[in-house]
Amino acid sequence: MFRYALRSLPVVAALTLAAPALRAQDAAADRLPTVAVMHFNNGAIGKDHEELEPLRGGIADILTSELSANPGIRVIERDQIDQLVAEQKLSSSGAVDASTAVRVGKLLGVHHMIFGSFVTDRKGRMRLDARAVDVETGRIERVETVRAKTDDFSDMVTTLAEKLNAGLKLPPMPARTAQATPAAKPPFQVVMLYSRAIAEENGGRPEEAKKLYRAALEKFPDYAPAKKALDRMDAPKSGN
Repeated sequence: MFRYALRSLPVVAALTLAAPALRAQDAAADRLPTVAVMHFNNGAIGKDHEELEPLRGGIADILTSELSANPGIRVIERDQIDQLVAEQKLSSSGAVDASTAVRVGKLLGVHHMIFGSFVTDRKGRMRLDARAVDVETGRIERVETVRAKTDDFSDMVTTLAEKLNAGLKLPPMPARTAQATPAAKPPFQVVMLYSRAIAEENGGRPEEAKKLYRAALEKFPDYAPAKKALDRMDAPKSGN
């Protein structure tokens, strides 16, 4: 018994020493600026409106991923926001305004809520308008706009994330490493497949969502968001 107690002492000591460090890490995480992104409003007109409706969630998801590249902030995951919207019976298909963003932001306990809209024209051009609202004051603190061809959609969202990060005076984003050969950009068709998959998943149709995620990867095998989504959906559920 005495020998067992002696053997246990190093473990107890290690846990005792580790506890303050873990609490310090948690406290540091709590001090990080927190950001969440709502679905964007669909400003497309005509037949494009219905076709592009899934992009509302796609833009929010991809913008969330871009902002998450900044280790100096904490970004709320899409799943957590979608769950809250469902619990509060807020329609994910309805328009999002500043008051809705503030309401959700207070429930999430975040500092900045981002929402916005997108429009397209017949020449394949798109404009993204984003607004950031201070959850505590309800004040619109930043408005950013980016424009580009839909084929440059990924670069457009990256630029929007960088502009929002700088405009909100958040900690600097990590510098992007230069590549000898520029990485291939996913076609807009792939982005739409991914956005449709998100809509199916949010609608409680996981098998349809998986089919669309796989379809996106068939057209663009290196599309990381679709890979991540499939890995998440295929992962064993806790408790199983």
